[in-house]
Amino acid sequence: MLKVHVVLKKEDLSIEKLRENKIAVVFDVMLATSVITSALYHGAKEVIPVLNRDEAFKLAGERDAAQTLLVGEADGRPIEGFYAPHPAILNHKVKGKTVILSTTNGTVAIRHASAAKKVYIGSLLNSTAVAKALLQTHDDEAIVIVCSGSSGAFCLEDFYGAGYFLDRLVHLADKNLELTDAARAALLFYRGLHQPSEMVLKTSAVGRMLERFGLADIVEYIVGRDTMPVCAYLDDETRIVGGKTL
Repeated sequence: MLKVHVVLKKEDLSIEKLRENKIAVVFDVMLATSVITSALYHGAKEVIPVLNRDEAFKLAGERDAAQTLLVGEADGRPIEGFYAPHPAILNHKVKGKTVILSTTNGTVAIRHASAAKKVYIGSLLNSTAVAKALLQTHDDEAIVIVCSGSSGAFCLEDFYGAGYFLDRLVHLADKNLELTDAARAALLFYRGLHQPSEMVLKTSAVGRMLERFGLADIVEYIVGRDTMPVCAYLDDETRIVGGKTL
């Protein structure tokens, strides 16, 4: 039986518990995991999540500059010398490239989650593809859905993304799932909302921040549920790969 739990922010992760045969699914709906999903869908060779700009520059210096894209933000603003993590803009630049991605919360959450047996990358864009992969590949394990949060704070959009993912997982499962109270709360939250997804994201704290920075159009792009059937996952501790699924 698959057991499913939701962690409300990355700071609540227990690295030791993750090492106990856990499967992690990381959500940073605004913005890292949506950027990763979109980049792989549009042909990026791989995405490397880093902890900060210094690590990003170091890794970029070890690679062919023509085949590498530096993408990142810090506290919601693009990092100088990096492409802004705007999925729609990056789509035309990523094909065949290595994307080195640095974000305030999402890439940090992914790196922390790398202690798990397997790490998947979740977003509204690809939840069904990830749910199918989990159900086909894993049987008697514990799934930890990691909401990245924002600098130690709970994020509405990540909880919403976790709820949508759980809705797809429960719908597709032909086996019993054991949901913790936190997982059940995310599922009930998603199913109980009557607002459009775009409204949920735009009215969240991060959504309002993006609007202040003139980036509200990002929400319109990343809110599409299952528009990019990509199963993205950590191939090792630092490299995210994935491909389109049926």
